Amino acid sequence: MQVFKDQLLTLRVRLRDDVDHLADAALKKSRSEANGDLSSMPIHMADLGSDNFEQEFTLSLMENEGGTLAQIETSLERIEEGIYGQCEECGARIPKKRLKAIPYAILCIRCAEQQEQRP
Repeated sequence: MQVFKDQLLTLRVRLRDDVDHLADAALKKSRSEANGDLSSMPIHMADLGSDNFEQEFTLSLMENEGGTLAQIETSLERIEEGIYGQCEECGARIPKKRLKAIPYAILCIRCAEQQEQRP
């Protein structure tokens, strides 16, 4: 269990750092402010569209990584409770090979596939 706990803790630190950097990028108001241009000259509409797209994309990445962070926290709690590596759906053991690939997995492969097929 300690190997998986260490892996989860390392991943959590890395993702938190990534989310912090993404938040900094998302909070930059515009390309001109990000570049330090404080003049009142208007920005081209295409630049505004690009800025908006980049901000939406960054926010989407933050949301995804935030979800992964929540899964990591759940897995760390499951380690403390002594139920890490047990499928949350059916109770079967999650193979170590799966946990090595996705240390925050809470479902066995069969249950994960079934969940993906649900609308």
